[in-house]
Amino acid sequence: MEKDNGLGSGRIGRLIVRLTVPAVTAQLINLLYNLVDRMYVGGMPDVGTDALAGLGVVFPITLIVSAFANLVGMGGAPLASIFLGEKKDGEACRVFCTGVTLLVFFGAALTVAVLCCCGGLVTLFGAPESAYPYARDYLFVYGTGTLFVMLSLGLNPFITAQGRSLTSMLTVAIGAALNIALDPLFIYAFGMGVKGAAVATVISQGVSAAWAVAFFFGKRTSFRFVPAYLVPDPKTAARILFLGLSPFIMSVTESAIQIVFNINITQWSGGNSDYTAALTIMLSAVQTVCLPLNGLGSGVQPLVSYNYGAGNSARVKSTVKIITLAALCGSASVWMLSLTAPQVYGYIFSASDAVMELVVRYTPFFMMGTVMFFAQMTLQNVFIALGQAKISIFLACLRKLMLLIPLCFALPYAFGVAGVFYSEGIADLTAGIITAATFFFMLPRILKKREARLAAENGISPQE
Repeated sequence: MEKDNGLGSGRIGRLIVRLTVPAVTAQLINLLYNLVDRMYVGGMPDVGTDALAGLGVVFPITLIVSAFANLVGMGGAPLASIFLGEKKDGEACRVFCTGVTLLVFFGAALTVAVLCCCGGLVTLFGAPESAYPYARDYLFVYGTGTLFVMLSLGLNPFITAQGRSLTSMLTVAIGAALNIALDPLFIYAFGMGVKGAAVATVISQGVSAAWAVAFFFGKRTSFRFVPAYLVPDPKTAARILFLGLSPFIMSVTESAIQIVFNINITQWSGGNSDYTAALTIMLSAVQTVCLPLNGLGSGVQPLVSYNYGAGNSARVKSTVKIITLAALCGSASVWMLSLTAPQVYGYIFSASDAVMELVVRYTPFFMMGTVMFFAQMTLQNVFIALGQAKISIFLACLRKLMLLIPLCFALPYAFGVAGVFYSEGIADLTAGIITAATFFFMLPRILKKREARLAAENGISPQE
């Protein structure tokens, strides 16, 4: 295998399959991390609905933790890939080591914050009174494993960046499989309930983190733990954080909108936990399309970034064409399921009759914009792979900050509690159209500018 792992010379179609199938599989498995706890907890006798609502309140807090891992991992990995394409291996390694130091710093700081402010956070995030103790208990235990989350999620993009998608998939798969096995043991066999679900998650994330760290001590990695580089270079750290700001904003605003959702649902439903549980199920349904499409975008990231760094525009364009078609087919499939058979999501989470009625009534409106997620999720990641931080930041802010949050507050005054559910679909549809138009307008200009820069620096003709 050549040093670039085939990224600069292999057949595009075969490379896309090799890179994206493990990446999408990893995201589907990662989805299990979020869904398995909810499925087991939702099935707890007598308290299942309140416990499920509690996990729904905690979920946006866990997204914030994940956002800091994305800030470093998804900001550093494309930058390292571009350096590999430019044959600057030392700079690529410096980016990796700086990223490791940032992950450890953020992990320690977030652990202290979560453990010290556990009760206040779940109240702030809109927990109904009946769901409060379940949310608090889960979050406290989850907080003890924050560093594991940072390392497993933050290091994995650096594995993918080297074209090692299968290894990256295993990082997620090992933890998810362990979580599935441990959940019933701790929840039911040991009688720990919601706390048991959190303990299973912490143990699983710890094993995933150990696997990811061990990879960088092996023979197949281009990045190493170099002590001199572990002292972060301010300029390199700033570049990582700036490029990672877009996925960070996407995760944090995902958390912010769920806070807004929870607050508005509680206010407009009169504190009815059935609505909070239904919302939790619908947000889980959105994840079923978001995460695989993010997997497509992150899977092709090393292919796009490497060839962008090398100035090979033809390979970048071919990759974009194939990945756009695949993402559109995926988003359209979930969109059709959500419009025609929304009760499927209720069955998955063992919804009560009252919750099922809400899921069937509102899911088609909540999910009506998912058909455009091929642009909002996959093409957004391609922008990041091209190193386009400013455009990515704008598009990351558009969907949630500029559209969804204002709509979530405004529409209930016209439609009551239904307006909360309508806001998601309207915002997703609008943001997706704008993102697609921006991407296809800007891509040729970005590639042309890169070719001109390389020609000026190296005295070579840009590749067509």
